[in-house]
Amino acid sequence: MSASASLAVTHLVPLAEVDQNKVTPGVLGFIVFAVMAVAVWGLMKSMSRHMGKVDFKEAPDPKAESGAPSSDPKPHHG
Repeated sequence: MSASASLAVTHLVPLAEVDQNKVTPGVLGFIVFAVMAVAVWGLMKSMSRHMGKVDFKEAPDPKAESGAPSSDPKPHHG
């Protein structure tokens, strides 16, 4: 084995070792995170679709069209 190849192998060995004192999320953590990300994406898509159906135009106030005052004619004191 050449010197450069042995040097490359010695640098890769620490990457292959697993430290038993190190806590990592692992495959289960990745799967849970991926499922949550897909669920949030689906909820955002659904919300966007539902917000597209909403009509933001406000209905005209019938009192304003009839000329009636909008305030109460008898003020309540209390």
